[in-house]
Amino acid sequence: MIRILLALSLFTATSASPRFFVVRVVDEQTGRGVPLVRLKLPNEVQYWTDSAGVAALDEPSFEGRRVFVEIRSHGYEYPQEALFGRGAMLDLRAGGSQTLKIRRTMIAERLYRLTGEGIYRDSMLAGLTVPAKQPLLNGQVLGQDTASAALYRGKIFWIWGDTIGPDYWNFNVSGATSELNDDPSVAVSYRYFTSKDGRSRPMLPLPRKGLVWIEGLITLKDPNGEERLVATYTRQDGLKPPLECGAALFNDAKEQFEPWFQYTCEKGHYSSHPFKRDGYWYLYPSLRVPDNWQAFQDVSKWEKRQVQLPPDAKRVSCVAWNEYRKRWIMLLENFGEVYYAEAKAPEGPYGKAVRIVHHDRYNFYNVVTHPFFNQDGGRVIYFEGTYTDSFTDAKEKTPRYNYNQVMYRLQLDDPRLSEAH
Repeated sequence: MIRILLALSLFTATSASPRFFVVRVVDEQTGRGVPLVRLKLPNEVQYWTDSAGVAALDEPSFEGRRVFVEIRSHGYEYPQEALFGRGAMLDLRAGGSQTLKIRRTMIAERLYRLTGEGIYRDSMLAGLTVPAKQPLLNGQVLGQDTASAALYRGKIFWIWGDTIGPDYWNFNVSGATSELNDDPSVAVSYRYFTSKDGRSRPMLPLPRKGLVWIEGLITLKDPNGEERLVATYTRQDGLKPPLECGAALFNDAKEQFEPWFQYTCEKGHYSSHPFKRDGYWYLYPSLRVPDNWQAFQDVSKWEKRQVQLPPDAKRVSCVAWNEYRKRWIMLLENFGEVYYAEAKAPEGPYGKAVRIVHHDRYNFYNVVTHPFFNQDGGRVIYFEGTYTDSFTDAKEKTPRYNYNQVMYRLQLDDPRLSEAH
C-alpha cells in the first residue's frame, strides 16, 4: 500500500513548465488521474490526457483569457453542464495549472496505457515526475494489439500481435519481459526483444508468407525436466481462415520462437489465455490439453468441452480462477464493452454478464485479466485490452492511444457485480 501511495503522489506535483497551462483530470471517487480524457477548445483544437491524467496546453493565442473547454471520456462524465456543453471555464496562462474532477459512470477504473508512444508525454512536457522507466518510446513501438502473457523462469513473458513502428510493421508478433514485482496499479516496465536498430523484432519468423499470430502461451516440462515456453500459433492471409496452425517452442538462447509441430486448422484465429486445472492446460474453456510434454504433441488427446455461457452471452475473452471469490471469473466483450460473470466451474454455468466497461463508438477487444497481478487476495483484479477504431464507425482516431493496450482495475467486492454471482 505504501508503494502505491508513493507512486500516486508523484502525480500531484504542481511545478508546471512555464510554457504550458497544465490540466490534470482526476477521478472524483479516487483522486487518481484519468487517462484518455478529451479536452476540446472552442477553436476545435483537442488534447487528450496522458496516463497520469495530464494535458499540457500550449495556446499562446488564449494567454490570460478565460476559455471554455469541453470534457469527454469513455466511461466518465464531467458533472457540470454549461451553455456550451459539459465542461469547464479555464483561465489559461503559461505556467498555470488546474485540477478537474470527473465522475466515473462504469464499474471498472481506467488506469493507464501500457504500450505505444508518449504514454506520459504531457506529464514530461509539464516537468512532472512519472513512474514509467521509458515514458516516451520503448522498443520503437507506436501501436500493438492483443496481449498474451505467461509466467516463465521468474519473469512475466509478453507477446503481442501486430506492431506499428515509426517506419516499420512487425507482422510476426513482438515480445518482451517484465518483472514480477512491478506494481500493476502504477506501471508495467517492458524489456522488449529488439533488433540491433532498437526495433521490436519478429518473435516467430516463418519462411512462408502470411501474418503470424500467437494465440496463447503455456509452460511444459520437457523430457529433461526443464521448463519450456510453448505457444500455439496461426499463419494466415489477413482475416481469412488460417493457412497454418501449430505449436512453437521458445529458444532461450536465440530469444525467439521456433516451429515445433503443426496440426489441422479447425477454426479461425482466436486469442487464447490459458489456465491450468487438474493436470490440463485449458487453451479455452472449451478446449483443454494435457499438461504433459508427449501427450501435448498428440492432438487426438486434446479434449473439447461444453461451456454454459451467461444469458445474452457476448464473445468470451478469458477465464481465470479468483481466490477472493472462490469462483471462476469470465470476461466477455462486445464492440467496446466488457462484461463480467462468475461460475463454480470453468465450463459454467455462468451467472449474468454485468457490464463493467464501455467505450463510445470505439472498440476494445481481446480483453485479458492477469491473475499474477491480483491484489488483496484477489479482491482487486487488473485487465487490459486493445483500444482501437478497427471494426467500428468511429469518426476519428484517438492520437497515441489508438491501436494500443489500456489497463483497467476492478474491485470484486463492488455491489454492482452481485448479479454476476
